Order: sequence, then C-alpha cells, then structure tokens
Amino acid sequence: MDSTVAKQVAAMLLEAGAVKLSPQEPFTWASGWKSPIYCDNRLTLSFPAIRTYIKHALADAARTYFPEKEAIAGVATAGVPQGALLADLLNLPFLYVRPKPKDHGLENLIEGKIIPNAKVLLVEDLISTGGSSLKAVQAVRSVGMQAYGMLATFSYDFDIARQNFEQAGVPLHVLCTYPTLLIEAVAKDFIGEEDMASLQEWRKAPDAWQAS
Repeated sequence: MDSTVAKQVAAMLLEAGAVKLSPQEPFTWASGWKSPIYCDNRLTLSFPAIRTYIKHALADAARTYFPEKEAIAGVATAGVPQGALLADLLNLPFLYVRPKPKDHGLENLIEGKIIPNAKVLLVEDLISTGGSSLKAVQAVRSVGMQAYGMLATFSYDFDIARQNFEQAGVPLHVLCTYPTLLIEAVAKDFIGEEDMASLQEWRKAPDAWQAS
C-alpha cells in the first residue's frame, strides 16, 4: 500500500461522507455486529475529482501489482462502476459478478464475455471479512477463468480477511485501510484523540466490541 495514496484516499472518503465514524452511537451491520464506522464508497462517484483520483490510483496499483491482468471484473454492486472505469482506462475487457444468478433469461452469474483461462483482476469497493468478495472469486473460477487478484478501494484490515484471501490463494491490494483512515480522521477533526483506543479495539475484535 502506497502511504501517500492511502492518506489521500482516506481524506477523500471522509470529505465525501463515504465514511462515517460514530464510536458513541455505533451502526448495526446485517450480521448483528455493532460498528463505529459506516462505509459507502459509492458516494465518491458523485464527486468528479475524487472519482478520477481513485480511478487513477486503482490503475496505478493494477499496473504495479497485477501486471499480467487480461480482464477486469467488478463485484456487484459497488465494485461495478469503479471496475468499469478502471477497465476503460486500461483498455481491457470488463465483466461483472452478481451476488447470485439472475432469476430469469440466461440466469447469468457473470455478465460479460467469458474468456477461458484469462487472468481476471476483480475490483471491490470495500473489504470486510472477505466473504462476499471470495464468492465472486469462486464464480470467476467456476467458468474457467483465473482469479488473478483482488483490488479494492478500502479495507477494514481485519485479520480474518487476510487469512481468507491467503487460504483462497488470491493476492489482495487495497488503496487505503482502516488504521490510515483513523489517523487522517483525527488530523482533520472528524474524531478526537480520545476516541482512538475504542476505534482501534473494534478492528481487533469487531464481533465482541461495545461502544465506549
């Protein structure tokens, strides 16, 4: 992870309101976990300067860490627009992976041309535990393409996510992680220093964390 890029992306996510931090009044995830952070990177698409910066940062990372990529696949839904922007910039074929097969017509799970044995770089907006992202990896592999790697804008940096990607044999690169975001959030007065300990504890044990 490029520290300069990570810091800039963190600032942009906060500026766009794509990330909200609320350690005293946490959000509740679908899993039931209490979380002091809510992330919706789709909001960055509404800001041309931010959208463009992230697009070029993803492209630079793709060139550096995944030089042999032959196609880009966005993970639905939030990874689709960034994946399409990236594929266009790199002049590569684009596909996207649905969370489940379409319930009519051809019942596709992957939309786009299947390229046998192609090295596919998957694009996500957010990595939490990695579960939904790795389902997309399985989908790509199931049709005879290679899951060459995963590129994402932001990650909560959970240990379980790193373990899951390692076990699946999928290299993961992200532009910005939760620890970098916290540092930038303090620097820009989105949170106070007194909140840091609680916010850091959440990343270590999100299933057991309680608001301070």
